[in-house]
Amino acid sequence: MAGHPSTYEPQYAATKWLDQRLPIIRMGADFMTYPSPRNLNYWWTFGGILTLCLAVQIISGIILAMHYVPHVDLAFESVQRIRRDVPFGWLIQPMHAVGASMFFLAVYIHMFRGLYYGSYKAPREMVWLFGCVIYLLMMATGFLGYTLPWGQMSFWGATVITGFFGAVPVVGESLQQWLLGGYAVDNPTLNRFFALHYLLPFVIAAIVGLHVWAMHHAGQNNPIGITPKTKKDTVPFHPFYTVKDAFAVMVFLMIFAFFLFYLPDSLGHADNYIEADPMKTPPHIVPEWYFLPFYAILRAVPDKLAGILLMIAAIVVLFILPWLDTSKVRSMRFRPVARWFFLIFVVMCFILGWCGAGTPDDVAIKLGTKVVEGETVPSGLTFYRLSQIGTIYYFAYFLLILPILGMVETPRKRPDSITQSVLGDDAIVAAE
Repeated sequence: MAGHPSTYEPQYAATKWLDQRLPIIRMGADFMTYPSPRNLNYWWTFGGILTLCLAVQIISGIILAMHYVPHVDLAFESVQRIRRDVPFGWLIQPMHAVGASMFFLAVYIHMFRGLYYGSYKAPREMVWLFGCVIYLLMMATGFLGYTLPWGQMSFWGATVITGFFGAVPVVGESLQQWLLGGYAVDNPTLNRFFALHYLLPFVIAAIVGLHVWAMHHAGQNNPIGITPKTKKDTVPFHPFYTVKDAFAVMVFLMIFAFFLFYLPDSLGHADNYIEADPMKTPPHIVPEWYFLPFYAILRAVPDKLAGILLMIAAIVVLFILPWLDTSKVRSMRFRPVARWFFLIFVVMCFILGWCGAGTPDDVAIKLGTKVVEGETVPSGLTFYRLSQIGTIYYFAYFLLILPILGMVETPRKRPDSITQSVLGDDAIVAAE
């Protein structure tokens, strides 16, 4: 799989000259002929979808940066002007905003696929680690971008998040002031966030290159988690997977287009369409939907510093996952017990997202009623308690369940080869 011999032969004098000095055409041709496992399903198409999302965000972001004004007195108005007066601004600005949500939707599906099929296991640890770095940079870019429209949620979100750094012992106050460019969220803060938001997508693109390089060096994983043994186990990337990826991209673009043209503002918070007012705090400050699970983990403990450390640990644990899972079997197709725990983990992630959007003291699951000051009110599990349950399971899954299951679970028998899993024993015998 890794380091397969090149089959490209330049045909013209110009391509021969270029190939000797900068073999960029050879790289593209080798990518098209790259031997890929023949059993990849549609869950593997999200790599191409994510590449498209990144390209959309970079191109639309460059255009928006030409018209956006990073000043606290002009930022909100400049976003409205882009949507109303700039040619095609009505399309480009919502495309960038909706594109961020589509980007995170695709990356979460991509990550859950990696967790289910064990794509983080040896020899693909570096592929997973680069993916985690990309995810971390995406979170930073998403937060910085959320502040730029300078609506109520932008301002107060920046105030709350930068306030977390102040809770860090010893260096917290200095770090917070460096981020803010002063003692409060103001014009220097917006300028810094705009500069970093513009820079980070290009850093992400560079890490994506390393991510793809690492994947091609180690070879692609597949749904049964078995390394290809013969040439029959693989097919060229083109046309088999270019066509498959193209179909998946078209389906994804239809979903993207539905939100872009019919519900462009549905994925944002209504308060962010009100200009930032430092003198008026919104009744409930919430981040974008893709940060809600981590926001729920942050609020699952009453202590501010402990909540911050817990939220950071929820991301750090992803980096050490390849060494936490002790199972010798990659794919959960052959691990029936682990599969159930994984499904519970997915449900808990959704529950944490639900809790992050709710007010901690509100009742999430009604179990009865109680009388408070003469009034009958519902009682049961509050969002706060439910967040604690979800947080405990989140960490237990990585730190306890996966290590223990790997040692005690008996996996099902796996096929001898990828070809056998696709064609079956009878077809292989007939082919021989």
